[in-house]
Amino acid sequence: MNDPKDAQEKDDVVVFEYSLDARPETVWRAVTTPALREKWLPGGDLADENPIAFTRGEEVQYRIREKEPPFFESTVTFRIQPGINGSTHFTIIHRLDGAEDKSLSTEPANSNGACIMRAA
Repeated sequence: MNDPKDAQEKDDVVVFEYSLDARPETVWRAVTTPALREKWLPGGDLADENPIAFTRGEEVQYRIREKEPPFFESTVTFRIQPGINGSTHFTIIHRLDGAEDKSLSTEPANSNGACIMRAA
């Protein structure tokens, strides 16, 4: 595997592109077979071990959920395309979903506002 040719970042999306010295069928097995995938993408990182969408031999998407609060969820897409001489062009697209809904509040718990006393 080579270093990423191109790492692109745009807001909540990160894209990495690799040129792999393996046939597309081998790469497809590595990203879709649970026993092989577990070696480089542990099932505990996945929100669900089953893909949310796939096009056989070309693209597969998984949901990932962080283990620590605020438990952001994201979608990772693995795109596989034939390269030159049996190699594979491998693209990883990682998209953060709904971060604005789950972001932590920046307001402190004690806002130092007016103290209101109530009689019991």
